[in-house]
Amino acid sequence: MITKRLDISPENYGDSIREAARILKNEGIVAIPTETVYGLAASALSEKAIKSVFTAKGRPQDNPLIVHISDIDMLYDVAEDIPEKAIECAKRFWPGPFTMVLKRKEGIDKSVSAGLDTVAVRMPDNTVARDIIIESGLPLAAPSANSSGSPSPTAASHVLYDLDQKIDAVIMGENCKVGVESTVITLVTEKPRLLRPGAVTVDQLKEILPDIEIDRAVLTEPEDKEKVSSPGMKYKHYAPKTNTYLIVSEREKFVNFVNFKKNSGAVCFDEEIGDIEIPAISYGNSSDEKTLAKNVFSALRKADELGVNTLYIHAPSKTGVGLAVYNRLIRAAAFKVMEL
Repeated sequence: MITKRLDISPENYGDSIREAARILKNEGIVAIPTETVYGLAASALSEKAIKSVFTAKGRPQDNPLIVHISDIDMLYDVAEDIPEKAIECAKRFWPGPFTMVLKRKEGIDKSVSAGLDTVAVRMPDNTVARDIIIESGLPLAAPSANSSGSPSPTAASHVLYDLDQKIDAVIMGENCKVGVESTVITLVTEKPRLLRPGAVTVDQLKEILPDIEIDRAVLTEPEDKEKVSSPGMKYKHYAPKTNTYLIVSEREKFVNFVNFKKNSGAVCFDEEIGDIEIPAISYGNSSDEKTLAKNVFSALRKADELGVNTLYIHAPSKTGVGLAVYNRLIRAAAFKVMEL
């Protein structure tokens, strides 16, 4: 399969949007940019298309996908028994990096939700993504456009590195501005629950959902046979090929620790990279959570170019957007966490 590169410069924009929509309406798969990460889009109404997504990614069949829509009215095409709080959240956080798990409407293929009677839905804050949805007339299931388990793609080049010749087309758009996947909550439980942290923070959610709970899987490894209702909860994710550890420590302790490690590399903060004597990559200032989120997946991809046997990552704080970054990094490290 030859993967088409669809150019969205002004002179080619309309043609590329129409070509992406044509592929999707014919049950093909297209990597599209969103504000979070690149998504591998397919018709949420087609079992054949959804299976192609799982095959291209090598994704486990019991890992649900998120359905992307272009406006709030479209929510009623994919979900039913929608609570009033969901509409409040949609009006506040959409379009944006925010996903809700609701009761799935008949017509949305079961394979999207790994056989569950729920569906995860969001409206991306990316004009290209929404224009493709509008042009295709389809709700689009779109997990991250990478090989399953590897760091999520925040640039078209990352998509092509993982999936070239495995998918029909990729939109050659700009790098993603948020950098980590959307916040996911469920509204089908007795109390609202945070399933995956993202750029919409717990404090923001509490303004509408004061009783929201944080699922234990946000910071701990789920049981092997535990069924999950959101992407990013169960499997080792986002991982570089290098053996990786997440280090929770103060700056001086982290620097001293990694400087004694031979054949190792580090992913660290801007303010400490000058003191680290082993190969190192910075992913931002420790106090700038949004920049850490934007850079974390690119840093994990670059880490595999260091040529080291072991990688040590300095953990961010677990506040605000930092919780989302920490959540991704414990999975990148396969829950191997060291406190110094």
